[in-house]
Formats: sequence, structure tokens, C-alpha cells
Amino acid sequence: MSFTIKQRQALRRKLDQSRVRTRETNGRQLSYIEGWYAISEANRIFGFDGWSRETLESKCVLARENRGMFTAVYTAKARITVWADGTAIIRDGHGTGEGWGNTAGEVHDTALKAAETDATKRALATFGSRFGLALYDRSSARSESQPSNQSATFNFQYAAARPRSQEANKENCAILPLGEAGRIDKSLLTIAAPKRIRNRAHLRYVATRPCLICGRHPSDAHHLKFAQPKALGLKVSDEYTVPLCRGHHRELHRFGNERNWWQIQKIDALAVAHELWTRTRQNLDLGKDASN
Repeated sequence: MSFTIKQRQALRRKLDQSRVRTRETNGRQLSYIEGWYAISEANRIFGFDGWSRETLESKCVLARENRGMFTAVYTAKARITVWADGTAIIRDGHGTGEGWGNTAGEVHDTALKAAETDATKRALATFGSRFGLALYDRSSARSESQPSNQSATFNFQYAAARPRSQEANKENCAILPLGEAGRIDKSLLTIAAPKRIRNRAHLRYVATRPCLICGRHPSDAHHLKFAQPKALGLKVSDEYTVPLCRGHHRELHRFGNERNWWQIQKIDALAVAHELWTRTRQNLDLGKDASN
């Protein structure tokens, strides 16, 4: 059993860098390919009737409502089946997705679709670079312009009928990513725990800025509670802070719904916090103290 020569050539071809997208999550820049492109490539390489996808399982791991705003997080397991020379080649992938908004049904639907799409991309990535396999290499963060000296090899003969060995089962065991001092970096887990950076120098800098509402000095460095999921006894990361005078700071806390309060003020507080954090990071005199 084997793929055709044309299919092998397509699978070994490098990923077009124009198809790579990036986004910043919890202070880290992630590279990925979009779901529609992965499916389009599968149709082109395997044929429209040469492969299939199914969701094996899905689970809502978080559902939360706060003053009319809903949040949902789903996990999903997807299976890709490719037919090559009459044999079914099966690859599984796990993914996560989240959604938030003011309509519960739409939020859950968005989170579920995102999880299924993520799982599909991870399963397809096992077929090689054409589906963005190199983008999951966190250790080197290399790009196509900086290829590795060692090339990955793939066993294209992994079929559904092949029995799973003890060694194969080991491949599914979780490997916990370690950060500094040997501690587990929870931001790199499948369901990541957001990093909560602590930077006293940044807080002092924010406090020197005028109040966003009235322009008064001095200001408090207010943490935007909605910027990250709640955690027992932990504030959000210091990168999500904005300057507010003592009066408006108290007013915000009395109001309760922080998102609505900022909407009434017609201020994009997250954008302001990001700009202030960028300025701090660009200043070499202000270093990072710690992160939780």
C-alpha cells in the first residue's frame, strides 16, 4: 500500500509561508494555518472522495455566564481517514476551541466548531509539512527560511488494520512542557492556563499616565478583570492594566460589569493596555520581574 508518486511529492512540498497566520495568545505568538486551507489541501492532494473526517467525541469543559456574557470552551477528537491503494490510513487529532458573546447558543456553537477545526488540523498535520507540521515545533520556532538539519520521516503505511503496539500507545502519553526552574509551563498545555505576568516596573509606569477618563494625576494601575479567565486569588496579568484616578477606579468597581462600563465610556481598554505594555517592553530599562 502506498500513496501515488504525485501525492508523495505534494506531501513533501514545503508549506507556502503566505498561508501561515499568526496571533498573540497569553503573551506568546502562535503560527497556524487556517482550517479552510487545510481542508482545501486535503481535497487537492487526496481527492474529494479520497478522504473523510469525523468527530469521534466532543466535550464542553467550561461554561460560564457573568452578567449576560457567556463563555464556553470545548475539546474535540477528530479522525481523518485517507484511502490509498484500497487501504484506509487513519490519523486522529485532538483540539480545543473557545467562544464568548452575549448569546449562549452562538457561543457554544462557535466553541464547538473551533475545537473540531483545531482537531482536524492537528490530525492532518501528521501527514507532513504541507499541513503545517513544522508550526507545532515549539522548541526551535523555525521557519521555512531556516530549515532544520534533520528532516522528519513519516510512515505512510500506518493503516487501520495495523494492530497498536505498546510502543505506539506510548506516543499518546502526555509530555508536560517545563519552564524555568523545572516548573510546568501551564500555558503550553492542550487546555492552556493563561500566563499571569508580574512586572512592578510596568505597574509604576502605568501609574504615571493620566486617568483615561478625566486626565487627572496620580493614577492607579487598574487590572482589566475580563482580559483573562478568573483564578482563585490571582489577578489578571500585569500587561492588562490601564491608568484610572482613584475616583473613577472606585466608580468602576461599584458599577460591577466592567465590560459594559468601558463601553459606556467608549474606550477600548484592552487596546490601551496593549499599547502601554508594548511601550514598556520596548524600554530596556524596564525588565520582567516574574510570571505565575
